[in-house]
Amino acid sequence: MSTFAQGAKENSGAWVLAAAILGSSMAFIDGTVVNVALPALQAALHATISQVQWVVESYALFLAALLLTGGSLGDIYGHRKVFLAGVILFSAASAWCGASPTIIQLILARALQGVGAALLVPGSLALISVSFAPDKRGRAIGTWSGFSGITAAIGPVLGGWLIQHGSWRLAFLINVPIAALVIGITIWGVPESQSASAKKGVDWPGVVLTTAGLGGIVFSLVEFNSGLALVIVAATVGVLSLIAFPLVEERSPHPMLPLSLFDSRNFTGANILTLLLYTALSATFFFLPLNLIQVQGYSATQAGAALLPFVTLMFLLSRWTGGLVDRYGAELPLVVGPLIAAAGFALMSVPGIGGSYWVTFFPAVLVLGFGMTVTIAPLTTTVMGSVSQDHAGVASGVNNAVSRVGGLLAVAVFGLVLQVVFNDTLDGRLDALKYPAAARARIEAQRSSLAAAKVDDDAGRQAVAWSFVDGYRVVLWLSAGLAVASAASAAIFIRRTKPT
Repeated sequence: MSTFAQGAKENSGAWVLAAAILGSSMAFIDGTVVNVALPALQAALHATISQVQWVVESYALFLAALLLTGGSLGDIYGHRKVFLAGVILFSAASAWCGASPTIIQLILARALQGVGAALLVPGSLALISVSFAPDKRGRAIGTWSGFSGITAAIGPVLGGWLIQHGSWRLAFLINVPIAALVIGITIWGVPESQSASAKKGVDWPGVVLTTAGLGGIVFSLVEFNSGLALVIVAATVGVLSLIAFPLVEERSPHPMLPLSLFDSRNFTGANILTLLLYTALSATFFFLPLNLIQVQGYSATQAGAALLPFVTLMFLLSRWTGGLVDRYGAELPLVVGPLIAAAGFALMSVPGIGGSYWVTFFPAVLVLGFGMTVTIAPLTTTVMGSVSQDHAGVASGVNNAVSRVGGLLAVAVFGLVLQVVFNDTLDGRLDALKYPAAARARIEAQRSSLAAAKVDDDAGRQAVAWSFVDGYRVVLWLSAGLAVASAASAAIFIRRTKPT
């Protein structure tokens, strides 16, 4: 590379970081703000809990299934070009979400939003990876993690305020002005980059198999009560598609998932850790706003602000943790971080109903936030440092896809777990109350709404609320177990590389 080209690349670093931070933050904000908006849109659109799950799952399904393709497209056609296309598509889908008159249209718009996110998320990290020298990359990724965290912190609070004083629709429309700014920065200051050795071609059979596989399994879990035959067919299609996927990839001339990436022990271990830890985190954060708003009585603004300690710690400490990886390696923080997060999940199960935020949820959010802060920058640096720059896009896509698969499975699997515990506990509480048959029938008709069920008397409302809390506690303890398992996977797989 010439001196001039090298200098241009270094001078573009600030623009690359700005575009990557704001672009990926749209996806991060979307995840947290939408969770805060779920109770409001559930009430406004008269949605069942399974339809609320699909608002999250339709987005997560296409994001998880297409992230690998998004990373590969960046390697083939240029990271800047694909990133920009993703931002435009994500913005248009966000506008559709905000204008959707029915729950079905909202679910469809969320699916399109997932396609856009699948292009912009891996592109943001790939742009950083190819724009910074190896000795500066860890700190740049730490900066990306920290500032993405602070924008994600502002998002739920602002989104909660807009939901409380305006409409849940504004939680989606908030993406549109951010996208306009990202488009301007990218066109003005981000240079194009792509893999010189990338093969021209897209693995469409792989795309179909991953979408059918994940979609079939998620459908069978979310729609578990829709009929045994339908559930069995969906689960069978899902399992067979996922079994066929690696076989097809092994024979594909241009696989979207090069299986050779997993020859790296660090890459394999980092992705196992990601799957386990992000499954736990996604399950907790999906149900937490429902708990805070529908059970604890928080406003949307208060529920959005409840996670501020989590993201504030990420902003303050992520650059520091990224620097530690450059100096000492990633193995130790990837063991310690998830163990701290496990303690945070366990603390989250302590609150019942009522009490001050500062003595109930705040300590748990603080501990969980510190654990994730210790983990995220070292984890990202490990993933991006375990492959060559020619595979930066697909490596970023794999790791992001794994985290999204974790979130996709979390909402489906843990949603089923919570519903089973909720129903069982509610039966016991109503039996103990000797609840009148007519009033009980009204509650029975609303079981699918969980804590959003409308109950006339205090005893019935308390029975519904405590049944939700009991189910959420089971979810949290399972999340803590997954976090411990992720720490164990790091201890087994991750090996320290020599600091740069």
